[in-house]
Amino acid sequence: MTRAVAALALAALLAGCGSPTPTVTDTPGSRLERAALRAGLVADPASGDPVGSWAAETDRLCIVPQDGGALRIGAVIDYGEGQGCAAAGVARRRGSDLAIAFGPCRFDARFEGDRIVFPAALPAGCDRYCTGRATLDALTVERLSASRAEAATLRTPSGKRLCTMGE
Repeated sequence: MTRAVAALALAALLAGCGSPTPTVTDTPGSRLERAALRAGLVADPASGDPVGSWAAETDRLCIVPQDGGALRIGAVIDYGEGQGCAAAGVARRRGSDLAIAFGPCRFDARFEGDRIVFPAALPAGCDRYCTGRATLDALTVERLSASRAEAATLRTPSGKRLCTMGE
């Protein structure tokens, strides 16, 4: 009988092995972050709206709503003298990500509420939208405006609108 008890104890002990279930931390930092979200001091990406104008130095991004819940998105990088990128396509919210499709260039970007971050390495299909040494890789922009009308005015260096509303 002691062997049976020992075997059950060993089985229970082994069943407890493995990765612990992640839990919500209750550290001073996490409490401060939750308080800042509640007070509106930082944007909550889960409930934020990516529509608007985004920028960082000479990098620009526009997002406007389309029919059916999709978003029209455009990106311009202009380093001058044949060094730049211009891409337009569609995006969809997927949690805190934006599933972006610039034609054959498809990837998920992080939407952080006040910032959008493209992955550090994009698929090869994205290269077609750039000239010279410019790239869309790791594009990181911050919100300039939540205005749809303002976002719709973003143009390529040649004057083509990238986020015309309703397209």
